[in-house]
Amino acid sequence: MSAPAAGQDTQPRPSLSLGDAVAMIVGIVIGVGIFRAPAVVAGNSASEAVFLGLWLAGGVMSLIGALCYAELGSAYPNAGGEYFFLRRAYGDWLSFLFAWARMTVIQTGAIAAIAFVVGDYATQMYPLGAKSAAIYAAVAVVVITWLNIIGTTQGKWLQNILAIVLALAIIGVVVAGLSATHPAVTVAAPATPAPLFSGLALIFILLTYGGWNEAAYLTAEMRDSKRGIVYALIIGIVVITVLYMLLNVAYLNALGLDGVKNSKAIGADLMKATWGQSGALVLGAAVVAAALSTLNATVFTGARTNYALGRDFKLFGFLGKWSEQSSAPVNALVLQCAIALALVLLASSTPDGFQTMVAYTASAFWLFFLLTGISLFVLRRQPPVNADPFRVPLYPVTPILFCGMCCFMLYSSVSYALSLNPGSIGAIVGIGVLLAGIPVMLVARGRE
Repeated sequence: MSAPAAGQDTQPRPSLSLGDAVAMIVGIVIGVGIFRAPAVVAGNSASEAVFLGLWLAGGVMSLIGALCYAELGSAYPNAGGEYFFLRRAYGDWLSFLFAWARMTVIQTGAIAAIAFVVGDYATQMYPLGAKSAAIYAAVAVVVITWLNIIGTTQGKWLQNILAIVLALAIIGVVVAGLSATHPAVTVAAPATPAPLFSGLALIFILLTYGGWNEAAYLTAEMRDSKRGIVYALIIGIVVITVLYMLLNVAYLNALGLDGVKNSKAIGADLMKATWGQSGALVLGAAVVAAALSTLNATVFTGARTNYALGRDFKLFGFLGKWSEQSSAPVNALVLQCAIALALVLLASSTPDGFQTMVAYTASAFWLFFLLTGISLFVLRRQPPVNADPFRVPLYPVTPILFCGMCCFMLYSSVSYALSLNPGSIGAIVGIGVLLAGIPVMLVARGRE
């Protein structure tokens, strides 16, 4: 392990308030998934009660994971987040592979996927040709990265504004749905009774709740490093769960379970049924705002792992520079942008860029999510950086439940990715890039 990289001028400053962190978490999690996943969940639920119960269960499961991350973040606040937890628990080799995977697969793949969502919906409003979605995606990546390079203050204020816009848009959808007097779409009931629910429903629910773990990368920049992350995670998950429940109640009230099940654009169908075509246009703007909010938060947190990698390994030392002027890891942001643009180019050659990028990232994400959960058991035996940190309640039951959830999602993600023909190339390339990190790791260790 090397000393801090040359040129590392300064350290992250505690500039984020509790409100900033909550806005970041809500912005990361609430994206376009809530406008896509309910149809799949409804198709795999036997009744409206089961449908709503599954969404509530997703919030509870996310809260369990958030409590585990809250202990890790409270005991070991660091800009490297999961990278730092894995390094302390398992050593340099696994933390390096995680940082490599996050830099080349997990975070950059997520950035590209979210950017394609921006591109898909922007294309509906103003198409730019055959590759319109990819063009919009590339522009979104560059612009959001530039705003974060300007500085943390600008990045966090953009996030706060987008989070407010998103919340107002969701409230509008909820009001429209709850104001409907009867389902606008009805279909005949199935001839044979359906099972209570299927595992596919939980896959999409947990993916829709995913992203709260990014809060781990904010701990070193929060003003209250001991309890701030705990409050931010709990408040963020509760807010998200309430919004998701309200949205799904609105969907059911306006369309009914069968209408939700048979809708390919549930939000647009709801708005058309209540407010007409103009309502659908408003929803399109809301989806773009949601995607931009998620994209900004993902770019903001993703560069922090690259910064930690450069800080600890000479081979990537240029990434370990923190700009005093902008209070941001500029080099890490630039490299992250370049990789994300390369992935946008790759995905633009497939039928569905968003689907390809989801398959590209999912397996690696849940693998390291599981390893981070296990690290809580390892780090409990080490002295924490913060005195008297937050401790997860009902230990060890809570982290065991979290690790079990991660195992299920890892298995489901691999199976689901391999079953998607358009996304298969993304899964294969993602695994290949992850494995390429092994020889790079050997070179990096040789340089130390």
